[in-house]
Amino acid sequence: MTAENIKLNGIKYNRENLADLHFTDEPEDSWRNAIYHFLVNWFDDSDFILAQTSGSTGKPKKIHLRKAAMMNSARMTNHFFRLNATSTVLLCMPATYIAGKMMLVRALVSGFNLLAVEPSANPFENLNQPIDFTAITPYQFFHSAESLKNGHVRKIIVGGSLVTGKLEQLVSTIPAELYETYGMTETCSHIALRRFNGKEKSEYFTVLGGVEIHQTKRGCLVIDAPHLLEYEIQTTDMVEIISDNSFRWLGRADSVINSGGVKIHPEQVEKKLEGIIPTSYFITSVPDQLLENKVVLVIESEAFTAEQEVDLKLKIQPMLHKFEFPKQFYFLPAFVYSENNKLLRKETLSKAISKD
Repeated sequence: MTAENIKLNGIKYNRENLADLHFTDEPEDSWRNAIYHFLVNWFDDSDFILAQTSGSTGKPKKIHLRKAAMMNSARMTNHFFRLNATSTVLLCMPATYIAGKMMLVRALVSGFNLLAVEPSANPFENLNQPIDFTAITPYQFFHSAESLKNGHVRKIIVGGSLVTGKLEQLVSTIPAELYETYGMTETCSHIALRRFNGKEKSEYFTVLGGVEIHQTKRGCLVIDAPHLLEYEIQTTDMVEIISDNSFRWLGRADSVINSGGVKIHPEQVEKKLEGIIPTSYFITSVPDQLLENKVVLVIESEAFTAEQEVDLKLKIQPMLHKFEFPKQFYFLPAFVYSENNKLLRKETLSKAISKD
């Protein structure tokens, strides 16, 4: 294995001085010690890194990632964004998850200087130096939009959950190149990117070098990337294939609503409603004797008055097909999220129904 040195906050570390990164006066799961423990694992004699899936589509699970595959993924990203030993990159996500781990691997592979800061909603608030590249979540992007106007950061990838139209409305005054990522823990981070600002803005994801895609009869994306995976991955993501190396994401197959024989992608309905509902919301379904499943809208809010609900119905009616229109509204003051701020829809719906 190569990648035996890493430059963190201007200091080079390897097996010999790795103990300097161990903060014994902090909890072992602190953000600093998470970096240390990852590097201990990286520099050991095993061929694998233990990683945890996000838990957004099921229970989080532990998986083994080949270090060779992680390095291949890192080289792929470094090449696309032209990152090298002269670059300065910001790590502002925890090293406990794949996004943070892969930033460390990119630094190991390229030799660039990785500035590590405590993960927070706005890691750019006190940033006063140029950054060539960083990775953040949509949650961080929302809370950092104002700070990012200063132009200190050149290129940003946003991943972990969807980049919504509401977020895209914030980009007009942000000079950085902004990319939405598509990928999963199993693929060692992203395998495709979508530019969502500037002249190169696109509705489609473009796959990176060495990745091939096709789809099942059901319309789900299949990923073939021998440098990352020992076998093809059949996802539960329904897509429209645009070309050999690009696709449009439609939604998750396991979230498709069959209502009266009509298949509805809740993610597409949610996009149509962007800008109308000021708080967080999502489209889902509940069982129905007549339709099999009926579309419902869950809103992060105290219950609306009858007048407010009527007003909302009048606003959203022109936006939606009659089969997409919610047959019932649910309200919950606070949605349920995973540890890394991913919305847990099933748990949230269950809580909203029990409150109703």
